[in-house]
Amino acid sequence: MNTTVPSAATDIDVLRVFCAGDGRYGNALGVVRDARDHPDEASRQALAKELGFSETVFVDDPERGIVDIYTPGLRLPFAGHPLVGAAWLLDLEVVCPPAGEVWVRGDGEFTWIEARAEWVPPRTLRQYGSAAEVEALEVPEPGEWIYAWAWEEEAAGRIRARAFPGRGDGIDEDEATGAAALLLTVELGRALNITQGRGSQLLTAPGPDGIVELGGRVRLEGTLTR
Repeated sequence: MNTTVPSAATDIDVLRVFCAGDGRYGNALGVVRDARDHPDEASRQALAKELGFSETVFVDDPERGIVDIYTPGLRLPFAGHPLVGAAWLLDLEVVCPPAGEVWVRGDGEFTWIEARAEWVPPRTLRQYGSAAEVEALEVPEPGEWIYAWAWEEEAAGRIRARAFPGRGDGIDEDEATGAAALLLTVELGRALNITQGRGSQLLTAPGPDGIVELGGRVRLEGTLTR
């Protein structure tokens, strides 16, 4: 007699974060609102790999905003687009990844978080001479996390960017990368309006005491069950 109890199904909300003004583009994000069926790092990593999004968020406490973030291959202490997306979905004023407490505010169609650049894992910020050069780049070989960027209109703080994680985990290019945008904001010392990937939009603004604000639009795509 088979006494095996099937595992419970898990619902995953699928969002697009840092959408363009017309609602297109944005980086795909999976959010597991009830993470009790994936209580340990191994099971969470396995689900994140199966889903194949650049990041998946597991919500451990929706009231206090405690979350856990995974790429298909590793756990992250901080990442921008998962926190913007989870904050929007759960209507939170604060989210708490392992890196620290992240405050949230809404501003019309944009959701903003406050974060610190020192929470971001190392990335190579590589400037090019024109937006056309960035757009023409081929995906590099795995090995180095590269954020390629160029000014579109320097006086207005408008930037064209693409991101290549280089991890060899199936995410060859990241459509919209909040963490790298934070690093670039600190390096340039000014507010930025970044067009990344196919057309995603990220807004940033440096604040006091090393804080950087990161904002964007979020759209709910639907729900998956695994």
